[in-house]
Amino acid sequence: MELRRDFELLPEDRQFLEDYGLPWETVIDGSQWVLVHQFPSQHEGYNHATVTIAIRLETGYPNTELNMVYVYPALARKDKRAIGATNAQQNIAGQTYQRWSRHRTAQNPWKVGQDGIGTHIFLIEDWFAREFEK
Repeated sequence: MELRRDFELLPEDRQFLEDYGLPWETVIDGSQWVLVHQFPSQHEGYNHATVTIAIRLETGYPNTELNMVYVYPALARKDKRAIGATNAQQNIAGQTYQRWSRHRTAQNPWKVGQDGIGTHIFLIEDWFAREFEK
């Protein structure tokens, strides 16, 4: 797989992704996107063990918070229970991604100068795992 680098990341984000160890790329498709391939879905109850996640870098990032995650192929629960707030879709680089509408809370706000792609990926891991705690 040839990994695209349509734009440069902040050094700390690039270092995090290199250390994280999964294939990743940067893509411009209407917005700036970071795609992380072979991302573990965090639970055996999903229909896919790994997916590609897409993170949209909002205008003003890193002073503007990251939220949501986009998933390809779409995740579903093997037990057929619906996953809330995942009905919207987003076309990114020729693939249709499932949008997981998830946001930070007042108890876990975006901290400028501390948060970035790494902390967002840790949240995504948590979102995927917590789906089965409901």
